[in-house]
Formats: sequence, structure tokens, C-alpha cells
Amino acid sequence: MYRIQTLNNISPLGLDRFPRNLYEVASELSRPDAVMVRSADMHGLDLDDTIKAIGRAGAGVNNIPVDRMSERGVPVFNAPGANANAVKELVLAGLFLAARNIVQAWDYVQKLDDSEPGLKKKVEAGKKQFKGVELPGRTIGVVGLGAIGVKVANTARDLGMNVLGYDPGITVSNAWRLHAGVEQALSVDELLSRSDFVSIHVPLVEGTENLIDAKRLRLMRQNSVLLNFSRAEIVDEAAVLEALDAEKLSTYVCDFPTMASKNHPKVVSLPHLGASTDEAEDNCAVMVADQIRDYLEVGNVRNSVNFPETIMPPTDGAHRICIVNANVPNMVGQISSTLARHKLNIADLINKSRNQIAYTLVDVDTEADEAVLEEIRGIEGVLSVRYLNAVSERSS
Repeated sequence: MYRIQTLNNISPLGLDRFPRNLYEVASELSRPDAVMVRSADMHGLDLDDTIKAIGRAGAGVNNIPVDRMSERGVPVFNAPGANANAVKELVLAGLFLAARNIVQAWDYVQKLDDSEPGLKKKVEAGKKQFKGVELPGRTIGVVGLGAIGVKVANTARDLGMNVLGYDPGITVSNAWRLHAGVEQALSVDELLSRSDFVSIHVPLVEGTENLIDAKRLRLMRQNSVLLNFSRAEIVDEAAVLEALDAEKLSTYVCDFPTMASKNHPKVVSLPHLGASTDEAEDNCAVMVADQIRDYLEVGNVRNSVNFPETIMPPTDGAHRICIVNANVPNMVGQISSTLARHKLNIADLINKSRNQIAYTLVDVDTEADEAVLEEIRGIEGVLSVRYLNAVSERSS
């Protein structure tokens, strides 16, 4: 019986992916095998040593101590693309809000004294200050062409916009999905200098913090619009506010209100609504639940932020050993030699690495006893060993 602890309210559609004859799922649970989380901050938690996997029902994993889990040989899964349509739709809403000054115009109307007989006259007189622009023929630059960025770029093309895209690490699958009319920018700087609207879709990592700073804001077109639905720290907010005050930017649309920006007349800040739809929450929970099951029951790794993608179909009648170790030379050789000494024949094997982590799946023809597993655990650099026999498991 596997035990899954939930740290937030997880969509029932996701939790229903765990068969009740194999899984116990609860928010209050001791010694869990895996944790499912949305936004709860796990950095200060005393995480049980029984945890074999963590699943984030969303894309960002800033609330999870990924480095600490890597040191323990624990994969952290997320759900890239599961909330992509929800975020794309909000970005499109942001485009229209900015292009037509809708928020500012709405606020103007709300503040009119509707008891006065001259309301209609004031409406007609005031609307001039909220004149906007139409999107067809305008250029939008999309920084980051992952699941969300591709959808934003493709939909912008469908709206008749010229689209520039920049992502030096675009995957083959996302490149295939990208509209043929999307033009490649050779750098962030080139994209900024050629765009009327700029939408940011990159993760918050060391190289993307303050990606849009004062220097790059100076490259943008006069009265351009910046949209940020990635992370607040991707942009230098102080520099953005200065650009708004100097009328370099006409509008900043973001999903991350701060005390400094939320009351600025040219800022449209939303309360982190990007993935806040019923559909996105369902999709994320289902995707992560399936990934956790595949890892616990079969050993496969899909969509992990710290482990290599590792997928090996089970061999009929074989027993599987799952080994996480430091990415150093001769680990596979030592594992194979250990199995040979115990007269275990390898039916199939796959070894993958990612940064400092390596992961090996080995199918053996006959059952491996505890002595074999203990010897593998004793190899220097091995972080964890799991033994899978059908759906039963013995784990370190």
C-alpha cells in the first residue's frame, strides 16, 4: 500500500487516479511515500525520509526544496503544459486590457457621479483619454517558447499580429507546434527593440532574474506594453515603474501585485490568476498523479525538474531495481558487477543522467534478495535503491 500526502486541496480528478486498493491518500498522513502539493511552502518542513517522490500540481517549483530532494535521491515532478491554455487565455485578456485601456476606462466610469444629469456628457468627454490601438499588424515579442509561449505566439498570429519569438532552448516538439509565421529573434535585445507588445514566458532561474532590466527597457519601443505572467522577479520592477513614469512603457500587465506597483495608474496587476481555472487545476492534478504512479509502481521518470527523463517498459516476468546515484564514472559497471556476482541476469537496462544526478533501471530475470540490494546501496555515490516486484516494493 502506497501512502500519498496532500499539502493543499488537490483536484478530486487527480486524486481519483490513485486506486484505493493500492493507495492511501490524505492530508494528515505519517511516513508518506509521496507528496502532492500546489502552493504550500515546503522549504521549512521536516520532510520524512520515507518520501520517494514529490509532485507539484503546477509548473513552478520554487516552493519545493529541489536541491535537498536531489541530495536524497528524490525526484520532483511538475505539470508543464497542463495549465498552458489557462495562462494563454489570461495573457490574451491582458493584451486587450492594455491595447484598449479597459481597466483605466472602467475605473473612470466607476468614479463618475451618476446622480448628475450630465453623466452622458462626461462619458463622451472622458473617453478620448482612453483611445487604444487594434492588434492586427502590431508586433508582439514572446520571450520563452515553452508550452505557454507557443500557445500565446500561435494565438497572436491568429489575431493578425506579427510575432517574434526567442528561445534558444526550444524543444523539438514545441518547435513543431509553433506557427510557421512566427519569426525568430536572435536575442532578447533584438526582440525588445522590434516589438509593440512583449510577453515573458520563462522560468525563474539564476539566468532569468531581472531579465528585463533598465538597460533592456531602454531598447523597447516608445509606448510599448510589457506583460509578465511568469514570475515577478523576471523583471526589475523599479525600472519598469520608472519606464512607465517616463512614458517609455504605456502599460505593465502582470500577475504579481506588489505594494510598489498595485496602485500605479499604468499597471494592471492581477492576483496570480494564471492557472486559476477549474480545468487547469484538474489537468495539473491528473498529470502529476499519473507521473507519481508511474514512478512508484514502474520506476519511470516523466517531467521531473531534477531527474533525467527515463522510461523503460517492464520486461515480462522480470524484477526491477531502481537506482539513483551521483553522476560519476563507472556506476553502471559497479552495478552490473554486483548483479553478476549474485548470478542475476540482466534482461534490460537503461541509464540516464542530468547534471549531478544519474538514474538506472535494471530488469533482472530472477528475484533479487536483500543482500543484493544492500550491496548496491553500499556503492559509493548511490543515493537510493528501490526494488519493484509487480506492484509490491521494498525500499531503502
